[in-house]
Amino acid sequence: MLYPRGMFTGLIESTGTILDVVPGDSATRITIAAPDITRKLHTGDSVAVSGVCLTALDIDPSATPPRFSADLAAETIARTTLSRLRPGSTVNLELPTPAGSPLGGHIVQGHVDGTATLLALEAIHPNHSHSTDWRLALALPHHLARSVVQQGSITVEGISLTVALLRPTPVGAEVEIAIIPHTYKATSLRTLRPGDLVNIETDVLARYAAQQNANRPEAEWLTSAYLLANGY
Repeated sequence: MLYPRGMFTGLIESTGTILDVVPGDSATRITIAAPDITRKLHTGDSVAVSGVCLTALDIDPSATPPRFSADLAAETIARTTLSRLRPGSTVNLELPTPAGSPLGGHIVQGHVDGTATLLALEAIHPNHSHSTDWRLALALPHHLARSVVQQGSITVEGISLTVALLRPTPVGAEVEIAIIPHTYKATSLRTLRPGDLVNIETDVLARYAAQQNANRPEAEWLTSAYLLANGY
């Protein structure tokens, strides 16, 4: 089956566990235990690791547990959380979308724009922890907030999500997102705590709109109505 390089939808296929993070002279290598996807990988394939498009190396489906490695370039280390992970950390995994498949989430490139700070992840109905929805709150720096629109798409740790509330702040914005029980249980979100950094990829169409309007105040253009009227 063909997997076009670097084309994802933000629908997490499985989670993996970090086995090792080894800094090197030119790159940092991470090794991930991933029983559900290792047998599908070939050397050089793309795989999204918590939203970061990486190249699979040293694939070993016969190991216990099955695993693969990937190298983190300096740019990846600077922009993402991956080099901060430690053995035992949980990561979200997604293979590229096969050509012609329905886009269940939204267009995700695996090109993380930066990190945001987790402010809260709270159960809506705490007495029903197995079936409750959750409220995720993030603090976005300004350079990310400029490309986020209420009711628009955003990728958090590789997960395609919808912005429920966008509240401007002096340094950027606070974002609230509704998390359904399946997403909470099936992804790394359940392992996060307030203060943790998370990888963010803003919607590619909103980024293009922000670039086109770089010299205009956000209040004049970054709305759902503007994006729809201009073909985004």
